[in-house]
Amino acid sequence: MSINFNCSCGKALAAPPELAGKEVRCPGCNNTMLVPTVGAVPTAAAGAYSPPGGTPQPPHKGGARRCHELDYQIVGDDMQMVIVELDPGETVIAEAGAMNFMEEGINFETKMGDGSEPDKGFFGKMLDVGKRAITGESLFMTHFTHTGAGKSHVAFAAPYPGKIIPIDMATIAGNDLLCQKDAFLCAALGTKVTIAFNKKFGAGLFGGEGFILQKLVGDGLACIHAGGTVIEKELKGETLRVDTGCLVAFEPHIEYSIERAGNLKSMVFGGEGMFLATLRGHGRVWLQSLPFSRLAQRLVGAVGRGKGEGSVLGGLGNLLDGDGF
Repeated sequence: MSINFNCSCGKALAAPPELAGKEVRCPGCNNTMLVPTVGAVPTAAAGAYSPPGGTPQPPHKGGARRCHELDYQIVGDDMQMVIVELDPGETVIAEAGAMNFMEEGINFETKMGDGSEPDKGFFGKMLDVGKRAITGESLFMTHFTHTGAGKSHVAFAAPYPGKIIPIDMATIAGNDLLCQKDAFLCAALGTKVTIAFNKKFGAGLFGGEGFILQKLVGDGLACIHAGGTVIEKELKGETLRVDTGCLVAFEPHIEYSIERAGNLKSMVFGGEGMFLATLRGHGRVWLQSLPFSRLAQRLVGAVGRGKGEGSVLGGLGNLLDGDGF
């Protein structure tokens, strides 16, 4: 059962019992507080400050946050890029090959691991590399650091048509997020990029995302990418059933399971697959309209059938207009 409490801004919040006594941030006002134990009253956490007569504010830059604080701008429509603004000394980490351009003063270095644990030894870093190999990501990550003066910018491009989703990890209870295994694009230095195993056999076997999900941990900016149009839904104790391939990310205290898609006829002939992902609880869920696997399947199918571009002759039309040679 979730712990229900209110922020000083008046927003009703809910957190799982395992977060009792831990620090979270309100997604409404970004105020830092402690999740109360049973019968306790939530209090502001260390590092937050309250202006006279005002609402408590988050820690100032360079204060209690573990991750670097980054400004960003998303440009484009269907093929987007995110432009990250770096102050001197700030670093952003990204998937290898995601960079589009970088301005003067920014140096980049390819490293094993995400840099969230700089004192980790060689074998620890090799373990991180192994985890990334399991998720199908590149074995290394690129760190972009502003070593000059003033402000400078670096941009990262989406790998296929869709949307870039910027998420302030500080607004998530527990500061971690579960997402599909190829969703991560870039994040502030200090963000831990790891994996999470799906605990339920059915969800892992039929859930579309498999047994392994990507897990992002931190309190700074993280950008993930998904296909087509992306929507964000906030669950307040409701149940949401989703096509298994359309689930992009969800907050970790949401219960995730798999249920049969109707009766046998619906499962076989309904076109929605045999199983649906079911999400219950309190928190945010991000959904995509066009999973990359569905897009690739359609493209491969069209190439295999040799569809002509608007020609009723199909494959014969391709031969006549020279496309078949």
